Amino acid sequence: MPLNLPAPATLQRVAPFAAFMAILMLRGAAPQDDRWGFDTRWLYGLSLPVVGGLLVYWWRQYGELARQNLTDLRETLEAVAVGLIVCVLWVLLDAPWMQLGQAAAGFVPLDADGQLIWPLVAVRWAGAALLVPVMEELFWRSWLMRWLQQPAFAALAPQDVGLRAIVLSTFVFMLAHTLWLAAIVAGLAYALLYRRTGKLWSAVIAHAVTNGALGIWVVATRQWQFW
Repeated sequence: MPLNLPAPATLQRVAPFAAFMAILMLRGAAPQDDRWGFDTRWLYGLSLPVVGGLLVYWWRQYGELARQNLTDLRETLEAVAVGLIVCVLWVLLDAPWMQLGQAAAGFVPLDADGQLIWPLVAVRWAGAALLVPVMEELFWRSWLMRWLQQPAFAALAPQDVGLRAIVLSTFVFMLAHTLWLAAIVAGLAYALLYRRTGKLWSAVIAHAVTNGALGIWVVATRQWQFW
């Protein structure tokens, strides 16, 4: 029986996300002490060469991220504004009833004396602000949202995505996050921005601003539960 392999466009959007989730699961399963002989918080750093490497390898296949599909000034400013608003709401929407369980693994980049481990902070921030927005928008919006509208998603314009696909993809996006209400707000914001502009870069920029600003706030306030 022949194997039904995923189409190249699907594989190119799903594989980086799957690799990232596998790394997070490894971090969640790793001991928080030195039983493995090293600081397991550095496992997060695997996402940079592994996931980043996959994105670089397939970069020319991501037509939506080609230079001609970059946002103009107005679209960029709009994406930045959306990203900042989502960041603020993400911090505010953290009441106990707005949470789905506990995060798989906490990320506290402090040494035994309570001092910041800046290389660890840099790796975590770079992953969240530079890598995750590209990887996740390719998966959640470029692939899943459009695929839910029609399996031949690559030929579907973002403006043709219907409400059902937006809601369903946002629901699955929510399940992947502890702060479920904040995730709904973020998922809808990025999806509607992508649908309205027709440019994935709008969603990527908004997502990057949210994660980047949130990372700065987390380090400044030491509210590690948001990381």
